[in-house]
Amino acid sequence: MPPYPFTAVVGLDDLRLALVLNALSPAVGGVLVRGEKGTAKSTIVRALAAVLPELDVVRGCRFSCDPAAPDAACPDGPHGPHLGSAATDTDTYTYTDTRPARLVELPVGATEDRLVGSLDLEKVLASGVAAYEPGLLAAAHRGLLYVDEVNLLHDHLVDLLLDAAAMGVSHVEREGVSVRHAARFLLVGTMNPEEGELRPQLLDRFGLTVEVRASRDPAERAEVVRRRLAYEADPEAFAAAWEAADKETAARIAAARALLPSVTLPDEELLRITGICAAFEVDGMRADLVTARAATALAAWAGRTEVGAEDVRRAATLALPHRRRRHPFDAPGLDEDQLDEAMRDGNKDEDPDPEPDPDPGGQGGPGGSGGPDSGSDNGPENGPQPPSGSQLEASGDSQSSERRESPVAGASREQRSATPSEPFKTRLLKVEGVGTGAEGRRSKARSTGGRAIGARPGTRGLHLVATVRAAAPQQVARGRDKALILRSQDLREPIREGREGNLVLFVVDASGSMAARQRMSAVKGAILSLLLDAYQRRDKAGLVTFRGREASLALPPTWSVDAGAAHLTALPTGGRTPLDAGLLQAADVLRVERLRDPQRRPLVVVVTDGRATQASRSSDPLAEARRAAAHLAASIAAVHGTAIVVDCETGPVRLGLAARLAADLGAHHLQLAELAADTLTATVRDHRPGSDRNRTDRNRTDRSTHARRAA
Repeated sequence: MPPYPFTAVVGLDDLRLALVLNALSPAVGGVLVRGEKGTAKSTIVRALAAVLPELDVVRGCRFSCDPAAPDAACPDGPHGPHLGSAATDTDTYTYTDTRPARLVELPVGATEDRLVGSLDLEKVLASGVAAYEPGLLAAAHRGLLYVDEVNLLHDHLVDLLLDAAAMGVSHVEREGVSVRHAARFLLVGTMNPEEGELRPQLLDRFGLTVEVRASRDPAERAEVVRRRLAYEADPEAFAAAWEAADKETAARIAAARALLPSVTLPDEELLRITGICAAFEVDGMRADLVTARAATALAAWAGRTEVGAEDVRRAATLALPHRRRRHPFDAPGLDEDQLDEAMRDGNKDEDPDPEPDPDPGGQGGPGGSGGPDSGSDNGPENGPQPPSGSQLEASGDSQSSERRESPVAGASREQRSATPSEPFKTRLLKVEGVGTGAEGRRSKARSTGGRAIGARPGTRGLHLVATVRAAAPQQVARGRDKALILRSQDLREPIREGREGNLVLFVVDASGSMAARQRMSAVKGAILSLLLDAYQRRDKAGLVTFRGREASLALPPTWSVDAGAAHLTALPTGGRTPLDAGLLQAADVLRVERLRDPQRRPLVVVVTDGRATQASRSSDPLAEARRAAAHLAASIAAVHGTAIVVDCETGPVRLGLAARLAADLGAHHLQLAELAADTLTATVRDHRPGSDRNRTDRNRTDRSTHARRAA
């Protein structure tokens, strides 16, 4: 069945242009297509291969060498298909083939061997020669490499993929094989942001990005359905109807490729490009390079030999949106007004007027509360950091806690719903042990796509080195002195260890005691940071909150954790503290999720100061909370999960109730200020129940309590 025609796709003009620019100039660096499901992302990418110009290749070369300019380091060159194919007095090859550009698809479950290549087992076992079998990177050379759901690939595979795309070369050093071959291809990745985000370092490696959404115009949607139904009814007739349009696009791409080397980038436009990148405060220099290459390709596509301002502006809209985002909760895209201003000023050798510093002394404003505007210079990298205990205490007096246990009539929205502080990079919180859940980026797990850490008897895959080692001692007894003889008992399969995604369940105290001393802004900022971390590590996330007389499931477990961020921002605070209700609600969520996804282990993060002032079953809230903690601990243990209690208590006199809650849960105990990545010197191990540090904290708390009672 012929593929859906490239020119028959309705709409998606930005995506079509981005794909064409990369077809003209692979140095642009590929296209990342982000969008909701069902928006023809895969359809248009697969259709692109049909309009790419045909290739001349050296006949029999596994690496698709160009006869006019063969790769000098091609593994098939000196002793393979290239030998005897070269004309005696020219640099061209007489034995050539012409074929369409290849579309190579990288599946989500691919291994490193499949991507970069591995030993040719047939030759190794038959003749003992360590021969190389090319992988998908070699197959995609001079063609199109398509990665659907690129955000679901293992990080090390994405690293290998993007390194090859950036350098145009793949280096393979593994199991006695040392190979270098050309790997220049048009890289296209698609992803649904609801299923997780790429790490910023990998996101930046894609040259262009396009956000795709389904049209809201009924007439355009009707045309999409009309064409799709016609294609499904008679694919050959539909493709034939659009063949002329596709051929015209292919001819235009070929002409633009020929024109591209003669296109010039004037200094005025280069300064405009660098000015725009500086105005949007993108990191590094890759944005400047990609924008310049894309603008040059745009000029060639338009048939011009000089880059103009309109080319620069269009290139910026494709090259900058994914680089200006600081975290996944930021809205994608560019501010058009800011871009217009940068276009006007980008070619001037001057800095925009900086905003005045309202706090030259660096004290964070009145009271040093560490609010959203006070974290501009808190660390060696000038990044936002979690507020310290002293910052949390500075905004209120020690008598305000009990006074705020109940909501105040007529309180303003700002008093009842605090704005989160700026997110920060959190330390890695992991589930203990080794799981078997879905692939992710958080906790250790046995997987089919991770790195090999050992071998065992079996046939699910082949661990070549272990198999040969098992067979080698038996060769004399088997009567052979050259070729290797294998028996079924020699076969070994790899044991692979990768990472899994977890269920990160936040249990958040939103009572009046958390609102005291204006702590909730810092607490929300910390939870937002943990949500961001869950987003990037492909975890499911859920949010349980408790305040007043009950607990509620504010966000059922989902991959769309930006919805959790929205709930968190609007979360009101006030009322009494039904700690037992919150813990029981969390246990119920784990019970339901165990039925839905039994292999996904939970990481339960309880954010509280440990106080309990409301109980539904008795007049002793603290006793009810301890019973609920024991029930939740059993639920977590049943699914091999891990619990962490984030202690939000502050002030000169602390009751240590959160530490006691951690002991009842069998959980790790962390102070709120210890969530940042730069506090790793205080390891989680130090906070386990029964550790010397926790015993010291409890002894100090007990002494303070006895002294207060005596007074």
